[in-house]
Amino acid sequence: MRKIRDTGLITLGYRTNSPPFSFLDARRVPVGYSLDLCERVVDAVKRRLALPDLEVRTVPVGSATRMPLVANGSVDLECGITTNTAERQKLVAFSVTTFVAGSKLLSRRSSGIRTVDDLQGRTVVSTLATTSIQYLHALNQARDLDMRILAGQDDVEAFRMVSTGRAVAYAMDDVLLLSLLSTAPDAADFVIAEEPLTREPYGIPMRRGDPVFKKLVDDVLTDLYRRGEIMQIYRRWFQSPVGPRGVNLQLPMSESLQRVIRHPTDSPDPATYR
Repeated sequence: MRKIRDTGLITLGYRTNSPPFSFLDARRVPVGYSLDLCERVVDAVKRRLALPDLEVRTVPVGSATRMPLVANGSVDLECGITTNTAERQKLVAFSVTTFVAGSKLLSRRSSGIRTVDDLQGRTVVSTLATTSIQYLHALNQARDLDMRILAGQDDVEAFRMVSTGRAVAYAMDDVLLLSLLSTAPDAADFVIAEEPLTREPYGIPMRRGDPVFKKLVDDVLTDLYRRGEIMQIYRRWFQSPVGPRGVNLQLPMSESLQRVIRHPTDSPDPATYR
């Protein structure tokens, strides 16, 4: 808070192509569910510091750059699609959970890939520096599956690897897979496995060791939950037309997220969300 007051600036990190959480709209302006939540925090910071003209700077981040940029103070809030884990909490702090996803497998319908056992000796892809790719490596070693694991720079590249046959499956959070398929012309040729590999509690990362700032962020979010405003925000991004193509994911709020709204938590333990 002192840094923001002294500089008159707050910096938000965003993802350029992760709808409906964080992406660039037709005007090249960052928008999305996570940005909406971060904007509520910015409003609270302006009121707390009596800085109505506080400058808001937005910085694009990727899977590999988001943690370092938050940890070194270049980004004050990372408004994207970041899973809260115990390992990441060694580098950054997380807000209370804002979404709960499940990592699943996307594959061609004709491939017959439905579970991790079907990946024995096959090539699978995930995205660089994500919890999904870390899980694949750990699973590969623990179960001796002899998988070849590729890393895409982003969701689009990883999906392309499956589309072109370089990999038989893409492991990623279910909501992001749904978003990818929503704009794919051959979406009917692909299937998302029903069984989740992991639970992924998303939160807003911020710098560690700043309990005053974390409390402000958490208070803003829990107030949105308590007053029910989160339902309106959720419907806007997950149950309404979004983006230049007007895609509607028609994704009801999960039981896991409803429980978080009733009882906010910043736990990184996946078991909390089952």
